[in-house]
Amino acid sequence: MHENPPLDLIIELKECDIFQEDHLVLTSVSLKIEKGEFVYLVGRVGSGKTSLIRTLNGQLPLKNGEGWIAGYDLKRLKRKDIPSLRRKMGIVFQDFQLLTDRSVHENLEFALKATGWTSKEAIEERIREVLDKVGLQTKGYKMPHQLSGGEQQRVVIARALLNDPEIILADEPTGNLDPETSDEIHQLMKGISENGRAVIMSTHKLALIKKYPARTLKCENGHLFESNSNDEEMELLD
Repeated sequence: MHENPPLDLIIELKECDIFQEDHLVLTSVSLKIEKGEFVYLVGRVGSGKTSLIRTLNGQLPLKNGEGWIAGYDLKRLKRKDIPSLRRKMGIVFQDFQLLTDRSVHENLEFALKATGWTSKEAIEERIREVLDKVGLQTKGYKMPHQLSGGEQQRVVIARALLNDPEIILADEPTGNLDPETSDEIHQLMKGISENGRAVIMSTHKLALIKKYPARTLKCENGHLFESNSNDEEMELLD
């Protein structure tokens, strides 16, 4: 465990090497993110964004360096610790990963039961709460294919909020969405951070970053560094 971590620090990496299998994709990564912070993660395809997110959520092991997330030591993370770590984070994917043969309500119910919820009343109440937060109060009975792309992504965000996580890791959540819908999803993610959760959102959409400036981390040439949203070098992210 981290010795006396600052109370507001939710993620800290020190001199970490990030691997994708045996391939070193980022080296000497040092990073601090506080509760309630909204951070963009940018970089070209293959630059290490997704590998970094997968290391933070325990999918990829941290081999070199020191890392803590939500009180967990990533270097000493055991397989049995991963479910409880995952309950402290919500994960939002570009491709939704919804169960296509189940309604919105059933998708959320499945996720709650998979994380240990047993009370039918508590499950029903929590589903109502998260659908309300993402503006889908009346869509619980619908199947995923009956929803627009933006609505499906709202369901994914609702699913990420089910266990009241401390961190949201969003991997290209607006990647397949049109500009107007991307704006709506961004506003939703920003609101989540303003409620005290840390949000890391990877994106390649420069227009979004320029419209809604925030702290921006860039993966490039094997390194992670702070980048200015208005920098000329930000123009080529794809």
